[in-house]
Amino acid sequence: PKTDKEYQFSGFWAAENFFAETSQLLDYNITNVYQFQNGMINGSYFSYATINFESIYQEFIENLWDVASEFIEEQQLEKLIEKIAKKYKKATDFLYLGRGMNFPVALEGALKLKEISYIHAEGYPAAEMKHGPIALVDKNMPSVFIVPKDKTYEKIISNIQEIKSRKGKIIIVTDSKDKVLKELANDLIIVPRTNHYLFVVLATIVLQLLAYHIA
Repeated sequence: PKTDKEYQFSGFWAAENFFAETSQLLDYNITNVYQFQNGMINGSYFSYATINFESIYQEFIENLWDVASEFIEEQQLEKLIEKIAKKYKKATDFLYLGRGMNFPVALEGALKLKEISYIHAEGYPAAEMKHGPIALVDKNMPSVFIVPKDKTYEKIISNIQEIKSRKGKIIIVTDSKDKVLKELANDLIIVPRTNHYLFVVLATIVLQLLAYHIA
């Protein structure tokens, strides 16, 4: 069994990666909102300039900190991730799949696995799965799906079913407790329910911890 210090260390590792990987994303989004706000004030969208972007982003940052702090301290979730990591530590290839905003999350998950475990891993848009990656799937290859309960949900379920039909091993990271996911997944990791922007952050931390424990 892991000691409290070992859990603390892995939590700090996740926290360090969390801040490193997400700070650029936050800077980018804040800059875009600032430019959008100024464009509406100075341009043709003046009627919308009364939107309080400062309060929106203040709420976003506060929620981000609360969710991330609670998430990183959740030992039960990390124990589950560690258990899944042990199950797949001898795999030689991994496939990471996501749609929309979660495609970069898939890329990040694959990159982290390659960086610290030296296992071959590829991230792909789930919508393009048929154009090459699916030909590599067999009973020995784990596929990691990032599946938020949003507008991409039904389509990515269809992608998961295709992998299932080829007997591929399926790991799902989601914020949904739907029965269909439990039926499709070999392993299911459920993160706290939040908005779709913060889900991206939580899913990234899960994939970083998965890579950490596999290594």
